[in-house]
Amino acid sequence: MAKSQQTYNKNEKEKQKQKKREEKQKKREARKAQSKESGGGIPFAYVDQYGNLTDTPPEHEEREEIDASTIELGIPKKESEEDNDPTRKGKVSFFDHSKGFGFIMDSDTDEKHFVHISGLIDKIDENDKVTFILEKGPKGMIAVQVTLQE
Repeated sequence: MAKSQQTYNKNEKEKQKQKKREEKQKKREARKAQSKESGGGIPFAYVDQYGNLTDTPPEHEEREEIDASTIELGIPKKESEEDNDPTRKGKVSFFDHSKGFGFIMDSDTDEKHFVHISGLIDKIDENDKVTFILEKGPKGMIAVQVTLQE
């Protein structure tokens, strides 16, 4: 005859699992009974007109009527680009003639922009005041059409 596959340890573990299930069920029933007694449930949270959370419903008199036709969806159209002059002014902070590149410090934004010798119109040196146009390069904005300022 074959022995039973269940050992003493298996029986004990099974009893412990059953006991845990029963305790869990009792706790669940106790929580349900407690929530019914306290008239519980999920408390409501309201959002007022300023976006703050409150426990009282908002008053309808305070609402402002908004005309839906005035809401602009998407990206707003640009104003005329002719007003924006793409030419910028700056000062050459570094230029290496042997390697053919340098940097220009923008006088408006104090940002440094890369300049390559291929983007030059006039010959420049360090500390020269220049005008230039920015273009998108592979690693950021680069200065092109660089000319000396009078």
